[in-house]
Amino acid sequence: MSLMKSLEIGASALSAERTHLNVISMNLANVNTTRTPEGGPYRRKTVLFQSVPVETPFGRAMQSELDRELAGVKVKAVLNDNRPFKMVHDPGHPDADHEGYVRLPDINVVEEMANMLTAMRTYEANVSSITTTKAMFNKALEIGR
Repeated sequence: MSLMKSLEIGASALSAERTHLNVISMNLANVNTTRTPEGGPYRRKTVLFQSVPVETPFGRAMQSELDRELAGVKVKAVLNDNRPFKMVHDPGHPDADHEGYVRLPDINVVEEMANMLTAMRTYEANVSSITTTKAMFNKALEIGR
């Protein structure tokens, strides 16, 4: 695997994890949102990742079979979670129904925080990978001098 491919793979993962962290942050920020511009409570969102090739078609033709398995990652879609809403009895809330129940998003803060920690660790691992690749580039330049 070339050093440039290593950087491309790491960069694609950083971009995807940044989007993932943004979606998690949105979920946490809207844990009590009962009204959205679309109408109704906020729907929890999830990220769907997809594998993508990291080289050009010409480059793919010139690579060995082992190198063809290398792929980056991208966000394929940000999907709405179809969990049912939580029904909370709060008759004084402006969005309460005739029985006094308010529909709230079913967002588990502990689950979101665990997802955030996982995304952060993945992001950090990819930063470390890119840093190591840069160090390898620098060593190769030193050898060439």
